[in-house]
Amino acid sequence: MPLLDRTLPLPGGGAIPVFGLGTWRMGEQAGRRAEEADAIRHALDLGVRLIDTAEMYGEGGAEEVIGEALAGRRDGVFLVSKVYPHHASRRELPLACERSLRRLRTERLDLYLIHWRGRFPLEESFGALARLREQGKIAAYGVSNFEVEDLEEAAACDRGRTASNQILYNLARREAEWAVLPWCRQHGMPVMAYCPLDQGRLVRRPELRRVAERVGATPAQAALAWLLAQEGVVVIPKSSSRERIQENVGAGQVRLDAAARAELDRAFPPPRRAARLGII
Repeated sequence: MPLLDRTLPLPGGGAIPVFGLGTWRMGEQAGRRAEEADAIRHALDLGVRLIDTAEMYGEGGAEEVIGEALAGRRDGVFLVSKVYPHHASRRELPLACERSLRRLRTERLDLYLIHWRGRFPLEESFGALARLREQGKIAAYGVSNFEVEDLEEAAACDRGRTASNQILYNLARREAEWAVLPWCRQHGMPVMAYCPLDQGRLVRRPELRRVAERVGATPAQAALAWLLAQEGVVVIPKSSSRERIQENVGAGQVRLDAAARAELDRAFPPPRRAARLGII
């Protein structure tokens, strides 16, 4: 199946595309907003149907750029945003959601995540999220940067309705493979891998370049193909460049054979002892 047609089922129903566009660092500079909106439109033209953002990104600026880019094109786009932990209270969370909806120029989010664990009890946060879902403001809710103990507590609060956990995961940062990724797989919860190219550092690694050259791909495509081959993983590389977005989409055509995967495991080994999630 073509990459941009592939989806993963969500625990509470519905499905999420396995490939999307991240928007961290967008909306921070007024002079770049037109370029960023153009990049998002180009991604949509290519068939990308998942856009990920957060109220933290540019303090709402990224949401505003997306809202501009999605004008007249909202249908068919799976839209994800994240709420600050200090807004995840019974009173503040609905207000934060309304602000995000306004900036995004939409009436509904497909997935709304708690950006990281904060001071408010999860039972309170999930109660507010459930009410937003009942009101039709969000279709599903989830979390980000949650460790296994946080996921266990979330499961006890919401009876398995948490739709996804967005985490730092890439070839160079495989801490999730120790505990979080197995837990999410066991519970049918897709993981969204942010910074899949390790903020660009991966593509400069000679070990990755060698494998990429052998399989006829760019280093970025090889790194994304490795992630896309992992069970239950959604990949959301960020780019404001038309050319880079097209390159990233091309990862769907890359096939890593057993020898290539083994070489990558040697160069970027999985954790051999208990490891906590990284956070960027």
